[in-house]
Amino acid sequence: MREPLRAICARLGLKGSVLLAQEGINGTLAGEPASIDALVGELQAGALFGGRLDNLELKFSHASVMPFARLKIRLKKEIVTLGDTAVDPTRQVGTYVEPSDWNALISAPDTLVIDTRNAFEVAMGTFDGAVDPGIRSFGQFKDFAARHLDPAKHRKIAMFCTGGIRCEKASAYLLAQGFSEVYHLKGGILRYLEGMPKQQSRWRGECFVFDERVALGHGLQQRQISDGPHE
Repeated sequence: MREPLRAICARLGLKGSVLLAQEGINGTLAGEPASIDALVGELQAGALFGGRLDNLELKFSHASVMPFARLKIRLKKEIVTLGDTAVDPTRQVGTYVEPSDWNALISAPDTLVIDTRNAFEVAMGTFDGAVDPGIRSFGQFKDFAARHLDPAKHRKIAMFCTGGIRCEKASAYLLAQGFSEVYHLKGGILRYLEGMPKQQSRWRGECFVFDERVALGHGLQQRQISDGPHE
């Protein structure tokens, strides 16, 4: 699928990065609105994927200039590397929570809220009261869980990440380890920031994104470079 997908994106003048793996597809692409619409049509209804992506989780944001230098379509063993071949998010994941229900869940006193992103991402922004695992890469999440999480003690866990992909893998892993009540934010932080009014938000700071925009805020507004560093 890599070369046909590359050809479609190149024909539409898109740039960015797409990961293809047996468990799915993930990526961020940028281009003119008509080109983005055409790509979505190809993914959801085109011959290449044959309808397998008709339930694709999509998020749209804007950039003042093209945020990518080139187009990359890469093959990977895992979309995000956990390093446990027994964990398959296509078979079992935690309970999806819509952004509109997220505030109530993480406000409950019996909920342990975990940020599954890397430490430098957490430092830029996170949800009120969330635990920072202090990991340098997602593959270290298993070690964090082994050291700090206990199915008998932590009966209700809510997790989140940038777009929802890491949480699908993390929730599948915790369920396989015997945790019974595992939730994750559907569409991730980006979906939450896209639709949650700032005055009702439990998010503090900004959300790091892996392109030249660096970080996004509420309404998926691009951080201005002139804003300078943020604590």
